[in-house]
Amino acid sequence: QVQPVESGGGLVQAGGSLRLSCATSGSILRLDWYRQAPGKQRDWVALITRDGSTSYADSVKGRFTISGDNGRNTVYLQMNSLKPEDTAGYYCRATTTFGTFWGQGTQVTVSS
Repeated sequence: QVQPVESGGGLVQAGGSLRLSCATSGSILRLDWYRQAPGKQRDWVALITRDGSTSYADSVKGRFTISGDNGRNTVYLQMNSLKPEDTAGYYCRATTTFGTFWGQGTQVTVSS
């Protein structure tokens, strides 16, 4: 498997939590989460590098946490204190030694 596969999306009320997963393969150098709301551009959300360094967009900092298993083949995005503005399709992008690959996305909907 080269293409990342996202899972864990769903419908939650504002203030709730979800944990997204991204299953990958190969030698992962870096994994990014992006999101795209209807009619909007795809925005970067968070990243994790092979050495465990992380970074977050200002809009999610303090609420979202990106992490991975020891081999970094499964990466998680823990999303807490969700807001309606977080509603979007969430996509992971895996940067590997073979190239860069996008998943098909998982939908997150936050009701108000």
